[in-house]
Amino acid sequence: MNTKQKIVIVGATGTMGQFLANLLEKENHEVIRVSRNSEDVKVDTSSIQSIQEMFEKIGPFDALISTAGPTFVGPWKNLNDQTFRAGVEGKMMGQINLVLIGQHYINPKGSFTLITGALTHEPQINFANASAANGAVEGFVRAAAIELQNGIRINAVSPTVIEDSPQYFPYFPGEIPTTMRQLEFGFKKSLFGAITGQIIQP
Repeated sequence: MNTKQKIVIVGATGTMGQFLANLLEKENHEVIRVSRNSEDVKVDTSSIQSIQEMFEKIGPFDALISTAGPTFVGPWKNLNDQTFRAGVEGKMMGQINLVLIGQHYINPKGSFTLITGALTHEPQINFANASAANGAVEGFVRAAAIELQNGIRINAVSPTVIEDSPQYFPYFPGEIPTTMRQLEFGFKKSLFGAITGQIIQP
């Protein structure tokens, strides 16, 4: 049986975040819903100050899940330094800073679970920015796992397009969508298991 945890979900108003927050609340965990538009706690993950203020407001916690990570989606011809920074500052540095700052607030033996995606290894047209950001986050997860202190674990969940986001299906031709049940168990493996430094493909 899973011990009750105080779990911060960043990106809690998105499809994955809402699903996980509702699920974990039903299992009697204390869920703090965080996003740009959250009614609980607001955060702009592209701002270090905003992340710092978020953790100050939340205080000590047991686990953090990130399902947030804006990237640039569009044709290769529209990629340049400015557009590419959407993923660098959003999905890459936004998630990295959640860990770099959050490590000072998380309880011993806590866990961080970040979000990447199948685009890391199977790129699709219009998603070069996401592929690069995912790869950077996965490299960070592996490296952070060998240096985080106090038994703190870190993993990433890497789904393909998820079944509850059919609007993205046309961008992923031939991909079998990740089901919400697969997503649930991927995140639970990171939250409640013993692994660290792993990229979980649900």
